[in-house]
Amino acid sequence: MIQVNNLDKCYGRQVIFDKAGFTLNPGERVGLVGRNGHGKTTLFKMILGQEHPDSGCISIPSGYKVGHLSQHISFTEDTVLKEACLSLRDNEDGIDETYKAEIILMGLGFTPEDLTLNPSDLSGGYQVRLNLAKVLVSDPNLLLLDEPTNYLDILSLRWLSQFLRNWKKELIIITHDRDFMDGVTTHTMAIHRCKLRKEAGPTEKVYQQLLMEEEIHEKTRVNDDKKRKETEDFINRFRAKATKARAVQSRIKALQKKERLEKLTEIKDLDFAFRSASFTGKVLMEVNDISFSFDDDSTPLIDGLTFSVGKKDRIAIIGKNGKGKTTLLNLLAKELKTKAGSVRHHDQLQTAYFGQTNINRLHLQKTVEEEIMDVHPDGSRGAARKICGIMMFPGDHALKKISVLSGGEKSRVLLGKLLVSPSNMLMLDEPTNHLDMESNDSLVEAIDEFGGAAIIVTHSEMMLHALATRLIVFDDGKVTLFEGTYQDFLDRVGWKSENESGASRVKKNSRNNSINKKQLRRERAELLNKKSKTMGALQKSIDEAEKEVLTLEEKIELENREIREASLRGEGETIKILTKKLQHSKSELDSLFAKLDLLRTEIEGRTKEFEEELENLLTVSR
Repeated sequence: MIQVNNLDKCYGRQVIFDKAGFTLNPGERVGLVGRNGHGKTTLFKMILGQEHPDSGCISIPSGYKVGHLSQHISFTEDTVLKEACLSLRDNEDGIDETYKAEIILMGLGFTPEDLTLNPSDLSGGYQVRLNLAKVLVSDPNLLLLDEPTNYLDILSLRWLSQFLRNWKKELIIITHDRDFMDGVTTHTMAIHRCKLRKEAGPTEKVYQQLLMEEEIHEKTRVNDDKKRKETEDFINRFRAKATKARAVQSRIKALQKKERLEKLTEIKDLDFAFRSASFTGKVLMEVNDISFSFDDDSTPLIDGLTFSVGKKDRIAIIGKNGKGKTTLLNLLAKELKTKAGSVRHHDQLQTAYFGQTNINRLHLQKTVEEEIMDVHPDGSRGAARKICGIMMFPGDHALKKISVLSGGEKSRVLLGKLLVSPSNMLMLDEPTNHLDMESNDSLVEAIDEFGGAAIIVTHSEMMLHALATRLIVFDDGKVTLFEGTYQDFLDRVGWKSENESGASRVKKNSRNNSINKKQLRRERAELLNKKSKTMGALQKSIDEAEKEVLTLEEKIELENREIREASLRGEGETIKILTKKLQHSKSELDSLFAKLDLLRTEIEGRTKEFEEELENLLTVSR
């Protein structure tokens, strides 16, 4: 358990945390959300002791191990496997647990051949994956993951999602991928107005709760201001009358005691739309039997791919890293030439291209405003400032130099540059990297509403489910066109590596083959009987807890409704009483969710254990 109380943190005049606090209970997996620059990474650094709060305390139990994904690259061993095994916990029984490191490395996209490579020979992205493997292998009490999805491809993301769902200890994760976060967490904690707010359930639940409370705050503030004005009018009208002196003094004292609610400052969200250029034809681009390799001796990355792009298509290019997705996008944009075949653009085609390396093309000494004006030099400064405002660089923020911007801010500058000129086809390579969750949602909405076509390279399953109607899939050593949604692909085809048995990828210790079949049958029967009893008891506890959750949620909904009604009537004291009741009910619900999640985690873990034991018995019997 970790407890954070009365946390204050400022950088100059910027307040990050103001009397913030939370408790992390055993078994909780928490998604940490908040706008870029609002303190998510700062909180991680304070938990790790890399930074210190201005006041308040962070209480961590003695012997409690905290593991985190470090961006700092430093390796000492001569192979990937040896480096990963450095993080294995000491085993008192002397059992070789190298297989644990192998399973995690392969889950994160390393091949058996990669395990013998020197870590210094890996690409930057795979070096970060090795760091991630090391922290997962170390099996800490608390796992801190800051944007682990940025360096993973779609298959590694799917594996990591399953791994974290089975994580039995504590977890706090920062990620811009809402679906990934909701898929692995039991609670969501929002950094909002310099406070920390933790709720059981997915991200949407905590955002809805915060929105409702802000609506109540504003209605209460308006009612209070109205009553305050009426009281002030009474005081001013009867201040000089001796017969009203007592009443006037009474109202003056009441007014002094009553705390004045301040109007909440507006928190801006990214809100934009891509400009559509007109297109009178049906097909924007035709790709005919194209092939490509970087040299004549290597196996082609792309071989014989044919497809066309209609004016409303939403095409996603998906697959592992290093297989040719970005190369294909460059071929379609004619930044690279095909070895064979052709890419034909319609005469009216106007593209807006967001490339992986485009952030590096920004001029560090130029301002945000200057970068926008470079794309459209004929435009006015006022028009450029308007684009800056839309991309959340209002006023003097538009005069910030690129060199001082964060990765997310630079991505917003690139998106702003795409907005300046109209287009009828978006070409986007990993556009969600470096954006926060709210900006991601705005981007998906803008692509969905765009009047032209979109071709997107992405590992975000949230974006794939929301947008893709056709897929270009890099898998099993080839590239193919799939006509249908991402869910259609998972249901009808799926990823080859996920369809294969994992048993063949990592060697497991088998039991002595001399065990006779009669003994095996008896052991299997005993195991199945034990499984039935264990799972039955756990499922009964889950069913009872779920019933309690439903009852408590109905109670909370009723209390929320009572607060809203009291707010409309302007009954401040009633709101305070009801709010205390609501907080108590929510605390009960949090505890219940924590209990429920522990039960579910246990049932998942026990199911896996029983399946592994059965598999071992079957292996021995063959």
